[in-house]
Amino acid sequence: MDKKDKEMFIKNRKSFKRFIKSFGYSAEGIRYAFYHEQNIIVMFFAGILAIILGIVFKITYTERLVIILLIGLILSLELMNTAIEAVVNLHDGNKKSSYGKVAKDCASGAVSIASIMALIIGIIIYLPHIINLIKELIG
Repeated sequence: MDKKDKEMFIKNRKSFKRFIKSFGYSAEGIRYAFYHEQNIIVMFFAGILAIILGIVFKITYTERLVIILLIGLILSLELMNTAIEAVVNLHDGNKKSSYGKVAKDCASGAVSIASIMALIIGIIIYLPHIINLIKELIG
């Protein structure tokens, strides 16, 4: 191994250590959101409920993938919303700027739109199963 290869190996090893550390930073962000943001807890439990319903109703593989994707999307958007709120609060301090309000409202709106779409998709996936269950119980 020549000197250039050795330097590249050392540089990449440091990069790998930073890569591993980044998972710790991610966990800290998720932990912060769960301790400080009520909405992410509600969304997390809604996701758990969706997974349980999927097991109970034996939804298809594709439907399970869609549900898991939506849960990840909603939780990720909620984390982004939390990050935007934190940055705006850091920048604005105690004063309320109209641009800060726009940033917070738009981030919150993005979460709301994705949540509404997830709810609609959930209804499309689960409603036929619920109707079949009701038919079996009645008839």
